[in-house]
Amino acid sequence: MHIASAASRLTLSQLAPGVLQSEIRAMSVECDRIGGINLAQGICDTPVPAPVLEAAVQAIHDGYNIYTRLDGIARLRNAIAAKQKKDYALDYDPESEILVSSGATGGLHAAAMALLNPGDEVILFEPFYGYHAATLQSLRVKTVLTPLAEPDWTLDTDALRAAITPKTRAILLNTPANPSGKVFTLAELQVIAELAIEHDLFVLCDEIYEYFVYDGARHISPATLPGMRERTIVFSGFSKTFSITGWRLGYVTGDARWLGAMAYFHDLTYVCAPSAFQHAAAAGLEQLPPSFYMQLAADHQSKRQRILSALRDAGFEPGVPAGAYYVLAGANHLPGKTSAEKARHLLTKTGVASVAGSAFFRKGRGENLLRFCFAKRDQELDEACARLRKL
Repeated sequence: MHIASAASRLTLSQLAPGVLQSEIRAMSVECDRIGGINLAQGICDTPVPAPVLEAAVQAIHDGYNIYTRLDGIARLRNAIAAKQKKDYALDYDPESEILVSSGATGGLHAAAMALLNPGDEVILFEPFYGYHAATLQSLRVKTVLTPLAEPDWTLDTDALRAAITPKTRAILLNTPANPSGKVFTLAELQVIAELAIEHDLFVLCDEIYEYFVYDGARHISPATLPGMRERTIVFSGFSKTFSITGWRLGYVTGDARWLGAMAYFHDLTYVCAPSAFQHAAAAGLEQLPPSFYMQLAADHQSKRQRILSALRDAGFEPGVPAGAYYVLAGANHLPGKTSAEKARHLLTKTGVASVAGSAFFRKGRGENLLRFCFAKRDQELDEACARLRKL
Protein backbone atom coordinates (compact mmCIF):
# COMPACT_ATOMS: atom_id res chain seq x y z
CA MET A 1 0.00 0.00 0.00
CA HIS A 2 1.34 3.38 -1.00
CA ILE A 3 1.90 5.80 1.89
CA ALA A 4 1.91 9.51 1.11
CA SER A 5 5.13 11.33 1.71
CA ALA A 6 5.34 12.62 5.27
CA ALA A 7 6.78 15.87 3.95
CA SER A 8 3.48 16.64 2.23
CA ARG A 9 1.45 16.37 5.45
CA LEU A 10 3.72 17.33 8.32
CA THR A 11 3.52 21.09 7.88
CA LEU A 12 2.75 24.10 9.99
CA SER A 13 -0.71 25.63 9.87
CA GLN A 14 -1.50 28.37 7.39
CA LEU A 15 -1.11 30.93 10.18
CA ALA A 16 2.11 29.72 11.74
CA PRO A 17 4.68 30.73 9.06
CA GLY A 18 3.79 34.39 9.56
CA VAL A 19 4.03 34.27 13.34
CA LEU A 20 6.82 36.23 14.99
CA GLN A 21 7.72 36.44 18.64
CA SER A 22 6.15 39.47 20.29
CA GLU A 23 8.57 42.41 20.24
CA ILE A 24 7.71 42.93 23.91
CA ARG A 25 8.76 39.38 24.77
CA ALA A 26 11.83 39.60 22.54
CA MET A 27 13.06 42.72 24.34
CA SER A 28 12.37 41.14 27.73
CA VAL A 29 14.48 38.13 26.78
CA GLU A 30 17.33 40.35 25.57
CA CYS A 31 17.08 42.48 28.71
CA ASP A 32 17.33 39.39 30.89
CA ARG A 33 20.33 38.20 28.91
CA ILE A 34 22.35 41.32 29.68
CA GLY A 35 20.95 41.87 33.19
CA GLY A 36 19.28 45.18 32.28
CA ILE A 37 16.27 47.04 33.66
CA ASN A 38 13.08 45.96 31.94
CA LEU A 39 10.85 48.89 31.04
CA ALA A 40 9.62 46.91 28.04
CA GLN A 41 7.09 44.47 29.48
CA GLY A 42 4.15 45.57 31.65
CA ILE A 43 5.26 43.23 34.41
CA CYS A 44 4.07 45.52 37.21
CA ASP A 45 6.51 44.32 39.84
CA THR A 46 5.29 46.62 42.60
CA PRO A 47 4.35 44.94 45.93
CA VAL A 48 1.24 42.75 46.16
CA PRO A 49 -1.30 44.12 48.68
CA ALA A 50 -1.03 42.23 51.98
CA PRO A 51 -4.65 40.97 52.12
CA VAL A 52 -4.27 39.47 48.63
CA LEU A 53 -0.91 37.85 49.33
CA GLU A 54 -1.99 36.42 52.68
CA ALA A 55 -5.26 35.09 51.32
CA ALA A 56 -3.45 33.24 48.51
CA VAL A 57 -1.16 31.46 50.96
CA GLN A 58 -4.06 30.64 53.27
CA ALA A 59 -6.17 29.33 50.40
CA ILE A 60 -3.41 26.91 49.42
CA HIS A 61 -3.14 25.68 53.01
CA ASP A 62 -6.93 25.40 53.23
CA GLY A 63 -6.96 23.01 50.28
CA TYR A 64 -8.34 25.23 47.51
CA ASN A 65 -6.08 23.58 44.97
CA ILE A 66 -8.52 21.75 42.72
CA TYR A 67 -10.75 22.73 39.81
CA THR A 68 -13.41 25.33 40.44
CA ARG A 69 -16.67 25.77 38.62
CA LEU A 70 -15.87 26.67 35.03
CA ASP A 71 -16.92 30.32 35.54
CA GLY A 72 -15.14 30.76 38.88
CA ILE A 73 -15.92 30.50 42.59
CA ALA A 74 -19.13 32.10 43.85
CA ARG A 75 -17.27 34.29 46.33
CA LEU A 76 -15.24 35.98 43.60
CA ARG A 77 -18.15 36.28 41.17
CA ASN A 78 -20.19 37.96 43.90
CA ALA A 79 -17.30 40.30 44.72
CA ILE A 80 -16.91 41.26 41.04
CA ALA A 81 -20.65 41.92 40.77
CA ALA A 82 -20.46 44.18 43.85
CA LYS A 83 -17.45 46.02 42.41
CA GLN A 84 -19.15 46.69 39.05
CA LYS A 85 -22.24 47.93 40.89
CA LYS A 86 -20.22 50.20 43.16
CA ASP A 87 -17.87 51.58 40.51
CA TYR A 88 -20.19 51.89 37.51
CA ALA A 89 -23.78 51.26 38.71
CA LEU A 90 -23.83 48.19 36.45
CA ASP A 91 -25.92 45.20 37.60
CA TYR A 92 -24.55 41.79 36.62
CA ASP A 93 -25.95 38.48 37.80
CA PRO A 94 -23.03 36.56 39.36
CA GLU A 95 -24.66 33.28 38.35
CA SER A 96 -24.94 33.98 34.65
CA GLU A 97 -23.18 37.22 33.67
CA ILE A 98 -19.68 36.97 35.15
CA LEU A 99 -16.81 34.72 34.05
CA VAL A 100 -13.60 34.47 36.05
CA SER A 101 -10.97 34.02 33.34
CA SER A 102 -7.33 33.10 33.02
CA GLY A 103 -6.29 36.72 32.65
CA ALA A 104 -8.09 39.34 30.59
CA THR A 105 -6.43 37.76 27.55
CA GLY A 106 -8.14 34.47 28.33
CA GLY A 107 -11.44 36.31 28.53
CA LEU A 108 -10.90 37.97 25.15
CA HIS A 109 -10.03 34.64 23.55
CA ALA A 110 -13.18 33.02 24.97
CA ALA A 111 -15.33 35.94 23.80
CA ALA A 112 -13.87 35.82 20.30
CA MET A 113 -14.54 32.08 20.13
CA ALA A 114 -18.12 32.58 21.29
CA LEU A 115 -19.09 35.67 19.28
CA LEU A 116 -16.98 35.88 16.13
CA ASN A 117 -16.71 33.77 13.00
CA PRO A 118 -13.77 33.36 10.60
CA GLY A 119 -13.90 36.21 8.11
CA ASP A 120 -15.71 38.59 10.45
CA GLU A 121 -14.16 42.04 10.81
CA VAL A 122 -13.32 43.72 14.11
CA ILE A 123 -12.30 47.37 14.29
CA LEU A 124 -9.17 47.96 16.35
CA PHE A 125 -7.90 51.44 17.16
CA GLU A 126 -4.28 52.25 16.30
CA PRO A 127 -1.92 52.30 18.18
CA PHE A 128 -3.12 48.91 19.39
CA TYR A 129 -2.05 46.25 21.88
CA GLY A 130 -0.48 43.44 19.89
CA TYR A 131 -2.17 40.62 21.79
CA HIS A 132 -5.58 41.99 20.83
CA ALA A 133 -4.73 41.85 17.13
CA ALA A 134 -2.91 38.52 17.36
CA THR A 135 -5.74 36.83 19.28
CA LEU A 136 -8.27 37.81 16.63
CA GLN A 137 -5.98 36.88 13.75
CA SER A 138 -5.30 33.46 15.31
CA LEU A 139 -9.04 32.79 15.05
CA ARG A 140 -9.16 33.89 11.40
CA VAL A 141 -10.93 37.13 12.30
CA LYS A 142 -9.87 40.17 10.27
CA THR A 143 -8.67 43.20 12.20
CA VAL A 144 -9.46 46.55 10.62
CA LEU A 145 -7.00 49.10 11.98
CA THR A 146 -8.47 52.56 12.51
CA PRO A 147 -5.91 55.24 13.43
CA LEU A 148 -6.48 57.67 16.25
CA ALA A 149 -5.50 61.25 15.50
CA GLU A 150 -2.04 62.35 16.63
CA PRO A 151 -0.58 63.81 18.75
CA ASP A 152 -3.22 63.22 21.45
CA TRP A 153 -4.73 60.06 19.96
CA THR A 154 -8.20 61.54 19.68
CA LEU A 155 -11.03 59.62 18.04
CA ASP A 156 -11.38 60.25 14.31
CA THR A 157 -15.12 59.82 13.80
CA ASP A 158 -14.89 59.86 10.02
CA ALA A 159 -12.18 57.19 10.01
CA LEU A 160 -14.23 55.02 12.35
CA ARG A 161 -17.37 55.36 10.28
CA ALA A 162 -15.43 54.59 7.08
CA ALA A 163 -14.00 51.42 8.65
CA ILE A 164 -17.43 49.85 9.16
CA THR A 165 -18.48 47.40 6.45
CA PRO A 166 -21.20 44.74 6.14
CA LYS A 167 -18.66 42.26 7.57
CA THR A 168 -17.98 44.32 10.70
CA ARG A 169 -19.02 42.41 13.80
CA ALA A 170 -17.42 44.32 16.67
CA ILE A 171 -15.34 47.26 17.83
CA LEU A 172 -12.49 46.39 20.18
CA LEU A 173 -11.71 49.18 22.61
CA ASN A 174 -8.95 49.54 25.22
CA THR A 175 -9.41 52.32 27.76
CA PRO A 176 -7.19 53.37 29.49
CA ALA A 177 -5.07 52.22 26.58
CA ASN A 178 -1.86 50.31 26.10
CA PRO A 179 0.48 51.63 24.66
CA SER A 180 -0.68 55.26 24.37
CA GLY A 181 -2.19 55.84 27.81
CA LYS A 182 -5.26 57.30 26.12
CA VAL A 183 -8.44 57.49 28.18
CA PHE A 184 -11.49 57.68 25.92
CA THR A 185 -13.73 60.62 26.82
CA LEU A 186 -17.47 60.46 27.32
CA ALA A 187 -18.01 62.29 24.01
CA GLU A 188 -15.82 59.77 22.17
CA LEU A 189 -17.55 56.82 23.79
CA GLN A 190 -20.93 58.27 22.84
CA VAL A 191 -19.84 58.35 19.18
CA ILE A 192 -18.68 54.73 19.41
CA ALA A 193 -21.93 53.75 21.11
CA GLU A 194 -24.06 55.47 18.47
CA LEU A 195 -22.25 53.69 15.66
CA ALA A 196 -22.37 50.34 17.47
CA ILE A 197 -26.13 50.66 17.92
CA GLU A 198 -26.68 51.94 14.39
CA HIS A 199 -24.80 49.01 12.85
CA ASP A 200 -25.75 46.44 15.53
CA LEU A 201 -22.17 45.72 16.63
CA PHE A 202 -20.60 44.25 19.73
CA VAL A 203 -18.19 46.44 21.70
CA LEU A 204 -15.37 44.45 23.30
CA CYS A 205 -13.76 46.65 25.94
CA ASP A 206 -10.48 45.89 27.72
CA GLU A 207 -10.55 47.86 31.00
CA ILE A 208 -7.58 46.25 32.74
CA TYR A 209 -6.07 49.68 33.56
CA GLU A 210 -9.31 51.13 34.92
CA TYR A 211 -7.72 52.40 38.16
CA PHE A 212 -4.61 53.87 36.52
CA VAL A 213 -5.89 57.36 35.63
CA TYR A 214 -4.16 60.70 36.20
CA ASP A 215 -4.68 64.47 36.37
CA GLY A 216 -8.39 64.18 37.05
CA ALA A 217 -9.11 61.87 34.10
CA ARG A 218 -12.02 59.47 34.64
CA HIS A 219 -12.47 55.98 33.30
CA ILE A 220 -15.92 55.43 31.78
CA SER A 221 -17.07 51.98 30.79
CA PRO A 222 -19.03 51.97 27.50
CA ALA A 223 -21.39 49.46 29.10
CA THR A 224 -22.80 52.32 31.19
CA LEU A 225 -24.10 54.24 28.16
CA PRO A 226 -27.75 53.93 27.05
CA GLY A 227 -28.39 50.85 24.94
CA MET A 228 -24.85 49.51 25.42
CA ARG A 229 -25.02 46.99 28.26
CA GLU A 230 -26.53 44.27 26.07
CA ARG A 231 -23.82 44.60 23.39
CA THR A 232 -20.74 45.43 25.50
CA ILE A 233 -18.39 42.72 26.76
CA VAL A 234 -16.05 44.06 29.45
CA PHE A 235 -12.65 42.46 30.12
CA SER A 236 -10.68 43.36 33.18
CA GLY A 237 -8.76 41.66 35.94
CA PHE A 238 -6.39 41.84 38.87
CA SER A 239 -2.98 41.54 37.21
CA LYS A 240 -2.27 45.26 37.21
CA THR A 241 -4.35 46.47 40.15
CA PHE A 242 -2.97 43.90 42.60
CA SER A 243 0.45 43.50 40.90
CA ILE A 244 -0.12 39.80 40.20
CA THR A 245 0.55 39.56 36.47
CA GLY A 246 1.96 36.04 36.86
CA TRP A 247 -1.17 34.71 38.54
CA ARG A 248 -3.24 34.99 35.33
CA LEU A 249 -6.50 36.08 36.87
CA GLY A 250 -9.09 38.19 35.10
CA TYR A 251 -12.80 38.38 34.49
CA VAL A 252 -15.46 39.11 31.90
CA THR A 253 -18.85 40.74 32.45
CA GLY A 254 -21.64 40.80 29.90
CA ASP A 255 -25.20 39.88 29.11
CA ALA A 256 -26.28 36.34 30.01
CA ARG A 257 -27.00 35.59 26.34
CA TRP A 258 -23.27 35.66 25.61
CA LEU A 259 -21.55 34.60 28.82
CA GLY A 260 -22.60 30.94 28.77
CA ALA A 261 -20.87 30.28 25.44
CA MET A 262 -17.81 32.23 26.60
CA ALA A 263 -17.56 30.08 29.72
CA TYR A 264 -17.76 26.97 27.55
CA PHE A 265 -14.84 28.01 25.35
CA HIS A 266 -12.82 29.23 28.34
CA ASP A 267 -13.32 25.81 29.91
CA LEU A 268 -12.03 24.10 26.77
CA THR A 269 -8.81 26.13 26.83
CA TYR A 270 -8.10 26.69 30.54
CA VAL A 271 -10.64 24.53 32.47
CA CYS A 272 -10.73 27.27 35.10
CA ALA A 273 -8.71 30.18 36.46
CA PRO A 274 -6.21 29.30 39.24
CA SER A 275 -8.25 28.17 42.23
CA ALA A 276 -6.37 29.51 45.25
CA PHE A 277 -5.74 32.83 43.53
CA GLN A 278 -9.48 33.30 43.04
CA HIS A 279 -9.88 33.36 46.81
CA ALA A 280 -7.03 35.86 47.06
CA ALA A 281 -8.61 38.23 44.52
CA ALA A 282 -11.93 37.98 46.34
CA ALA A 283 -10.20 38.96 49.58
CA GLY A 284 -8.67 41.97 47.85
CA LEU A 285 -12.03 43.16 46.52
CA GLU A 286 -13.67 42.61 49.90
CA GLN A 287 -11.01 44.11 52.14
CA LEU A 288 -9.13 46.86 50.32
CA PRO A 289 -10.65 50.31 50.97
CA PRO A 290 -11.32 53.02 48.33
CA SER A 291 -8.15 54.76 49.50
CA PHE A 292 -6.09 51.85 48.12
CA TYR A 293 -7.24 52.59 44.57
CA MET A 294 -6.73 56.34 44.97
CA GLN A 295 -3.22 55.75 46.29
CA LEU A 296 -2.53 53.38 43.39
CA ALA A 297 -3.26 56.17 40.93
CA ALA A 298 -1.30 58.73 42.95
CA ASP A 299 1.76 56.48 43.21
CA HIS A 300 1.79 55.79 39.48
CA GLN A 301 1.25 59.45 38.65
CA SER A 302 4.45 60.14 40.60
CA LYS A 303 6.24 57.38 38.70
CA ARG A 304 4.92 58.82 35.44
CA GLN A 305 6.35 62.25 36.22
CA ARG A 306 9.76 60.78 37.01
CA ILE A 307 10.01 58.82 33.77
CA LEU A 308 8.72 61.78 31.74
CA SER A 309 11.37 64.03 33.26
CA ALA A 310 14.15 61.53 32.60
CA LEU A 311 13.04 60.94 29.01
CA ARG A 312 12.98 64.67 28.28
CA ASP A 313 16.43 65.08 29.82
CA ALA A 314 17.65 62.21 27.61
CA GLY A 315 16.42 63.93 24.44
CA PHE A 316 13.20 61.99 23.88
CA GLU A 317 9.85 63.58 23.06
CA PRO A 318 7.37 61.76 25.31
CA GLY A 319 3.62 61.99 25.15
CA VAL A 320 1.88 62.47 28.49
CA PRO A 321 -0.41 59.48 29.16
CA ALA A 322 -3.75 60.19 30.84
CA GLY A 323 -3.96 56.59 32.03
CA ALA A 324 -2.35 53.12 32.12
CA TYR A 325 1.38 52.99 32.89
CA TYR A 326 3.20 53.39 29.62
CA VAL A 327 4.83 56.30 27.79
CA LEU A 328 5.20 56.48 24.01
CA ALA A 329 8.19 58.68 23.28
CA GLY A 330 9.64 60.08 20.07
CA ALA A 331 13.22 58.87 19.54
CA ASN A 332 14.51 60.91 16.58
CA HIS A 333 17.87 61.38 18.23
CA LEU A 334 18.69 57.66 18.50
CA PRO A 335 20.56 55.91 15.69
CA GLY A 336 18.74 53.25 13.70
CA LYS A 337 16.42 53.14 10.72
CA THR A 338 13.68 51.33 12.61
CA SER A 339 12.27 51.57 16.10
CA ALA A 340 13.51 48.02 16.78
CA GLU A 341 17.05 49.14 15.99
CA LYS A 342 16.60 52.21 18.19
CA ALA A 343 15.34 50.07 21.09
CA ARG A 344 18.30 47.72 20.84
CA HIS A 345 20.73 50.62 20.65
CA LEU A 346 19.20 52.08 23.80
CA LEU A 347 19.44 48.74 25.61
CA THR A 348 23.09 48.34 24.62
CA LYS A 349 24.04 51.87 25.68
CA THR A 350 22.05 52.15 28.93
CA GLY A 351 20.88 48.69 29.95
CA VAL A 352 17.28 49.97 29.83
CA ALA A 353 14.82 47.95 27.77
CA SER A 354 11.97 49.60 25.86
CA VAL A 355 9.67 48.35 23.11
CA ALA A 356 9.80 49.36 19.47
CA GLY A 357 6.82 51.54 18.59
CA SER A 358 6.29 49.50 15.43
CA ALA A 359 4.88 46.73 17.64
CA PHE A 360 1.72 48.82 18.08
CA PHE A 361 1.10 50.01 14.52
CA ARG A 362 0.62 48.66 11.02
CA LYS A 363 3.76 48.14 8.96
CA GLY A 364 5.61 51.38 8.30
CA ARG A 365 4.21 53.30 11.26
CA GLY A 366 5.60 53.86 14.75
CA GLU A 367 9.21 53.61 13.61
CA ASN A 368 10.21 56.73 15.52
CA LEU A 369 8.56 55.70 18.79
CA LEU A 370 9.61 53.67 21.81
CA ARG A 371 7.33 52.53 24.63
CA PHE A 372 8.45 52.62 28.25
CA CYS A 373 6.65 50.98 31.20
CA PHE A 374 6.87 52.85 34.50
CA ALA A 375 5.07 50.36 36.77
CA LYS A 376 8.28 49.48 38.57
CA ARG A 377 9.51 49.54 42.15
CA ASP A 378 10.82 53.01 42.98
CA GLN A 379 14.45 51.99 43.35
CA GLU A 380 14.51 50.24 39.99
CA LEU A 381 12.62 53.03 38.22
CA ASP A 382 14.97 55.66 39.64
CA GLU A 383 17.99 53.65 38.48
CA ALA A 384 16.50 53.39 35.00
CA CYS A 385 15.91 57.15 34.95
CA ALA A 386 19.51 57.78 36.02
CA ARG A 387 20.78 55.54 33.22
CA LEU A 388 18.60 57.26 30.62
CA ARG A 389 19.94 60.66 31.66
CA LYS A 390 23.46 59.48 30.83
CA LEU A 391 22.64 59.22 27.12
